[in-house]
Amino acid sequence: MKKTESYLLNFVIGLCLVIGLGMFIKHNKQSPAIEQIVEVNNADLLFGFDTNKFHFETHSLKRNQNLGDLLVWQGAKWDSILKLDKVSKKFFSIRNFRANRPFTVVKQDSCASPICIVYEPNKYTYIKYFLDDINIDVVKRDYETCVETASGVIKSSLWLAMQDVGLSGTVIDKMEDALASSVDFYHTQKGDKFKLIYERRYLEGKPIGYGAIISAAFKNQSGEHFAVFYANDRYRGFYDLEGRPTKSTFLRAPLKYSRISSGYNPRRFHPIKKRRIPHLGTDYAAPIGTPIYAVADGVVTVASFTRNNGKFVKIKHDDVYQTQYLHMFKFAKAIRKGARVYQGQIIGQVGMSGLATGPHVCYRFWKHGKQVNHLRENFPPKDPLPEEELPNFYQQRDSLVNILKEIPYKDELDQLSMVEH
Repeated sequence: MKKTESYLLNFVIGLCLVIGLGMFIKHNKQSPAIEQIVEVNNADLLFGFDTNKFHFETHSLKRNQNLGDLLVWQGAKWDSILKLDKVSKKFFSIRNFRANRPFTVVKQDSCASPICIVYEPNKYTYIKYFLDDINIDVVKRDYETCVETASGVIKSSLWLAMQDVGLSGTVIDKMEDALASSVDFYHTQKGDKFKLIYERRYLEGKPIGYGAIISAAFKNQSGEHFAVFYANDRYRGFYDLEGRPTKSTFLRAPLKYSRISSGYNPRRFHPIKKRRIPHLGTDYAAPIGTPIYAVADGVVTVASFTRNNGKFVKIKHDDVYQTQYLHMFKFAKAIRKGARVYQGQIIGQVGMSGLATGPHVCYRFWKHGKQVNHLRENFPPKDPLPEEELPNFYQQRDSLVNILKEIPYKDELDQLSMVEH
């Protein structure tokens, strides 16, 4: 019994340390370049309106339906709708309302014309479009970010092991990023184990999503592997216990879970132009809207449109390497010429703009000014943290690793439960 009490005490201490992790992690929550309102929770309010004084209706647009027509049918003036359409372009255009996504119409009573439309583009934000004075409020919901821990043991697949401890596939992606260089996640085996310290977001006590992974450990036949997130003004990313980056200089592909539809081929027969034209890139097929990632740190040199390339981005990584991403659907926010990007950052979405027969990204890779097949390149490892940075890193590393070591693997908890019963 004493052994159990000692174990529980250590575990509680570990969880207390988790709560204090905010001092180590630099949150990078990007805010739109507009004034925002933070929601204050009140049981008698809905989107800031008194539920006892206003009438609320939920609607959604059908495919190819116009919001203006729906509002006119509700009694709104067409002149007000046109003014609101113009003003909303600076925030979130009313033309961007998605089909079948619900929005709320606010009225003084059930027979009155709309005074406000409320649209929720995501879980964290809602936008109020006022028809009377043509005003727009962007409201950020006051969600809570908690630092949590989890552990699991693979019995059949990593996916099921994550589900078994209440985690989603989103966390798998984040853990793969954290341990990219030391763990082959395509060949996990029964008995492999993982531990995580991560952020989870809550709204009104209900989980609504995940934030960053702060630290991770994975134990397999080759040993136990650790990754620690470390960030300041100069460095940002996951590092092993010695301060070496856990990722190589370049990602192997700009998409996740995609397939190569057309490889690098200097003698390819072009499917549209019907003649032999060298294909000096690699095509990755994926649905429209699939995120495209920068394969390495760098600076955007071009974010533009041409007839053949469609919307495309070109990034200079150093004096040797450059990459290019063609046929995008759209660019990510802040992606423009001169923008600094980081490895794994979303720079746009898959599309089929320009000369394309289907949705894909044509990924091109330059080495010393010449286009080459990136799949045949052996990329050098990233530079480790410099000596002067290591004391700060070690301090954070030790705190996180101590917490990870206090977290029992799930099979250890099961065994403890059996002993107690």
